Amino acid sequence: MLVITENSEVLMHFSIKLEDGSVAESTQAMGKPAKFRMGDGSLTDNFERCLLGLAEGEKSQFVLEPEDAFGLPNPDNIHHVDLARFGAEAPAEVGTIIAFSGPDGQDIPGVITAVVGDSVTVDFNHPLAGQRVTFDVEVVGIEG
Repeated sequence: MLVITENSEVLMHFSIKLEDGSVAESTQAMGKPAKFRMGDGSLTDNFERCLLGLAEGEKSQFVLEPEDAFGLPNPDNIHHVDLARFGAEAPAEVGTIIAFSGPDGQDIPGVITAVVGDSVTVDFNHPLAGQRVTFDVEVVGIEG
């Protein structure tokens, strides 16, 4: 029976639950499991440690503290942008997620957290930064 090792390619369903029990994300809701390679940097080290040794078909649940999941909020990731940069297509409204072009040309999502006068506060931290989360995982397939 195959088990997840440090070099495995893994196909799994997962859901991320917040402390209040609400589901922040679920591959089952999207109807398609996630595929990733262990050690490729797409998951945190602690998340990967929780997956090591799980077998194909196995289900598991684990809780990760903020620093082990999506990190702690970083004040350097909060920026103030001139209101003039927003328009009818992308209005500056609190709670709106807008993609900004990063220095490398990649889109970086930011959440508008405040609009005061001509200043718009945009938070580029991961939306789940600072959250303790519960992962429910079901290993669908393992290669390698």
